Amino acid sequence: MGIIAKQSFYNSLSIALAFLIGAINTVYLYPTYMGSRLQGLVVALLALSNLVQPFISFGVQHAVIKFYSSCDTKAEKDRLLSFSLFLPLLVFSLLLIFTLFFQNQITDFIGSENQEMGKYAYLILAVAFSTALFEVFYNWLRIQLYSVFGNFLKEFFPRALIFTLLLIYAFGGMDLDGFITALILGYYFRLLTVVIYSLIKYTPKFSFALPIQFKSIFRYSLLIFMSGTAASLILDIDKSMISNILTVENVAYYSVAIFIAAVIEFPGRAMFQIISPLVAKALNDKDDLTLLQLLKKSANNLMLVSGLLFLLINLNLNDFYAWTNLGDYTVALEVVLIVSVGKLFTMSMGCLNNIITNSKYYAYVFWFSISSAILAVVLNLYLLPLYGIIGAAYATLIVIVIINVLKILLVQFRFKINPYGWESLLTLGIIILLYFIISKISFEFDPFVSLLLRSILITFAFGCLTYSLKLTIDVQQFIGKFLPFLRKN
Repeated sequence: MGIIAKQSFYNSLSIALAFLIGAINTVYLYPTYMGSRLQGLVVALLALSNLVQPFISFGVQHAVIKFYSSCDTKAEKDRLLSFSLFLPLLVFSLLLIFTLFFQNQITDFIGSENQEMGKYAYLILAVAFSTALFEVFYNWLRIQLYSVFGNFLKEFFPRALIFTLLLIYAFGGMDLDGFITALILGYYFRLLTVVIYSLIKYTPKFSFALPIQFKSIFRYSLLIFMSGTAASLILDIDKSMISNILTVENVAYYSVAIFIAAVIEFPGRAMFQIISPLVAKALNDKDDLTLLQLLKKSANNLMLVSGLLFLLINLNLNDFYAWTNLGDYTVALEVVLIVSVGKLFTMSMGCLNNIITNSKYYAYVFWFSISSAILAVVLNLYLLPLYGIIGAAYATLIVIVIINVLKILLVQFRFKINPYGWESLLTLGIIILLYFIISKISFEFDPFVSLLLRSILITFAFGCLTYSLKLTIDVQQFIGKFLPFLRKN
């Protein structure tokens, strides 16, 4: 098993466990013990911290991946790593001073619609700083091709932390103040852990000297920072706007639906942790063949796996909501289908985003992100009052489709490659066919039994079709390991 497949497999396990625990948090523990109001409060605070985080990291965590493989000596590499650490510390210091000077105004602004938001506003900057530094050290590990433990800390740890704190909260072991404080401390424990682990794997000789490619690195970091800010805005602006235009309860309903739809992305999140440095190396080495192979292979595999998840999620939605007894949360059922279509489209592109980000055309990422952010705000302002949280879902889908099409066109014109082929059309045909056929089949059992039976049917039908059509070598080998009699045929 190659390094991509091996680390992607382990990363997939971490992310799968993370999503499982996240699902328990989102659809059971939060609604049952905190209620939609407090769930919406915590989610909104964490969403705002995600908006602040790019300002602190300033894009240097991505610059590490792009420029590390082009450094010829250890001294050059160490300067790059030192710069990637000291710049966020400098930015955070300036931001902290600004926050202290205007503390009352910032708190009043955040709490203008919800006083509790203002009361716990300190969580936003505290978590943003911890996350920004975590990303820097995590990318130190990725460039050394040690992505597994870092991915575990990135994906699994925060959800396990919230799971533990919610259980303590449920049994009366802490109040909301204690929950917020413990949440912040947990994030800093994660940061300390990744710092120690990354320094064990590779300890640079820290230096205040600027990297030799300082101008290029700073220009890249600046553009990625602005792009990351816009990207974070796209991810979390809908939740913030929902809390202002609608109610904080709707943030909870929408967040549950978005979480369910986001499961489709977990194979990609696992693969991109290890494939991004390899894409950067192929670009730096001008290895066009490897680049094409990485794009095609990642696109085919991700579309297949994400397509199966798309079917499992959307064909079982009613039974899942009934089984989990989510009640009012069912108002967001349609959100799952709408957003998951966009997620599937994104996964079908494979590592195309990594190619753009790590190439000389990275400036386009900024324009894509800015356009996405503006479009997301405009669409949400128009659609939220008309259609509620369903409008937010349509806004998300429209943004995803438009920007993804532009990215595909860019890579096609600049690199003369694209992620699609006959396998992509066949996979899409299988997804559409199975969706419409199985959606007509009704199981009159307990919701959990119906969900289980339908999932078995979907997996079996999807597996047989993809195996018989030989859509990817990796899937053939994976299924063949579990069904050895198929290899004989």
